[in-house]
Amino acid sequence: MPLHLTKVAYGCDSIEYLQERLALKAAHQPAFLTTRYLPKRHEEIAGGSLFWIIKHQLIGRSPILGFGEAEGGRVAIYLEPKLVLVQARPKRAHQGWRYLEGKDAPVDLGEAGAGVAEMPAGLVGELAAMGLI
Repeated sequence: MPLHLTKVAYGCDSIEYLQERLALKAAHQPAFLTTRYLPKRHEEIAGGSLFWIIKHQLIGRSPILGFGEAEGGRVAIYLEPKLVLVQARPKRAHQGWRYLEGKDAPVDLGEAGAGVAEMPAGLVGELAAMGLI
């Protein structure tokens, strides 16, 4: 199982806004975000995803395509510019990124997730807390 990363979707208050932001980044350049250091376990992340946290919930993932150099000596994490919705799970906010073992990663919603992106994030959080999505 691949290793994954988690990161707070800073400035995003909804799934829809995160999807728009990813699409905007992809329109001008390959979608990426920067970090100060290359993850020590970056080789294990091949085939993994970046799981996004919104309002203390893991809500979706973007597949990681690789790592590269960015301006100012920073590291770029290249992402596929799509958001795959997952079964929401509580997750404390943190700075930067954290590792997420493959066995601990939430499962994709697939077709069952149709319409979730249109729901208010608060409602998604409440439904996830009750185990309904």
